[in-house]
Amino acid sequence: MFEEAQYFAPVAKREDGSVTVELASSHPGFADEVYRERRNAIAALALNYQLGDPVPHAEYTEEEHQVWALVSRELAVKHQRYAIREFLDAGERLGLPKDHIPQLQEVSDRLYPLTGFRYIPAAGLVPLREFYGVLADGYFHSTQYIRHHSVPFYTPEPDIIHEVIGHANTLASDRFAELYRLAGGAARRVESEGALQFVSKVFWFTLEFGVMREASELKAYGAGILSSYGEIEEFRGMDIRPLDLKAMGTTEYDITKYQDVLFEAMSFDQLEDVVGSFWATCDDDSIARIVAEG
Repeated sequence: MFEEAQYFAPVAKREDGSVTVELASSHPGFADEVYRERRNAIAALALNYQLGDPVPHAEYTEEEHQVWALVSRELAVKHQRYAIREFLDAGERLGLPKDHIPQLQEVSDRLYPLTGFRYIPAAGLVPLREFYGVLADGYFHSTQYIRHHSVPFYTPEPDIIHEVIGHANTLASDRFAELYRLAGGAARRVESEGALQFVSKVFWFTLEFGVMREASELKAYGAGILSSYGEIEEFRGMDIRPLDLKAMGTTEYDITKYQDVLFEAMSFDQLEDVVGSFWATCDDDSIARIVAEG
């Protein structure tokens, strides 16, 4: 759940080279000048990054490391109850630190030997085609900032907790990593903005907010659910619908609220067969045919 227009705070680079992250007045860190200056500095690191360079080191305060430790500890308990086994096993393989915020380079160094994925820093919003396209090459764009320490279980925008606890644990799975790559290939293959939006929505309702039946229980595998302290407790009460490409690719969603419509895969095999096969082969024409189906 992220606030409207704050899904990513706008980032401005001035003529003098300075960088400003434009937080909304409702943002928990809006009145904290120290936090805002650090957000600006972290955004500047990403803006100056060149692909192939080591990810620049971001400085974090002790309060922020404590936020990571607290949220990591609480989410780990919830994951044991609500996450699918593939996610849990991948998290054990990755072995993220629990007592401090990992640097993105550290995440890459742990992840690359497992599935070939690496993290690259993002200052804020990344254009849709670029964000998804580089997945085909084994790169994942990630923010480096963390939520304001005053509200450790809430963020109005995706932060490093979402990007790493949600996505890096998932990317440590060979099966999930292949799905991410296929989504990236699909984003590069399609030409129209409509087809790209369709691919993006399928990603949203699966790898961000997907649920799956496992041993007769409804479990979560989407990074958006598994990184949200509140949403992970609520997803079983939502409108759960069967996995359906047309429905996922055409359903509108509101990022400012918990996702009230979710699509259930009956197994990981079904997710790969339906969604993986779609991403592996889709183009503008095939997507148009899906949308036109009665």
